[in-house]
Amino acid sequence: MLTPRASLRAATAVAVLATVAVAVPHAAAADRPAVSVSKRADVTTRSLVQTDPGAAAAAATVCGSGYKLFRAVPLPEGTDPNQRLATLFSYENNGKGCAILDNNVGVSQYMYLNVCKVDGTDCDKDSGNFTSYAGPVRVSKSVCAPVTAKMGKSSSNLYINFKSEYMFACD
Repeated sequence: MLTPRASLRAATAVAVLATVAVAVPHAAAADRPAVSVSKRADVTTRSLVQTDPGAAAAAATVCGSGYKLFRAVPLPEGTDPNQRLATLFSYENNGKGCAILDNNVGVSQYMYLNVCKVDGTDCDKDSGNFTSYAGPVRVSKSVCAPVTAKMGKSSSNLYINFKSEYMFACD
């Protein structure tokens, strides 16, 4: 018998595959990203969506409807987006935030993702060994919500240990 979390991951995987199968050809045909991107998204985010629209669309599907991509960070930091080991996505929806840590390695890795309100309260986290992604993690007020993302062979053998105060808008 599947646990509720395993059932949710299985259902999400099916939805993601269906979305990518439909969204990517549409994106290429329309020459624009298949995911709704915030007008405030930075150049790195827009570039990543243009070069890999399937990944952004898949992550957006995990957050649910109505979310707009605010930021995408190729990890480790400073990595060429085509060489990334993970991608941290943040999405906003009417002041709420959602984050996904996408595993770009293709094999199960230890992953940790945490988001809190700016005052450090109301944190949501997801951690464990995942093949696809960690998250979604959500915050009820996304303004300046800090995000921590980790990934490695184990919790004590990390090759990504990222923390950002700027994964969501700060205005």
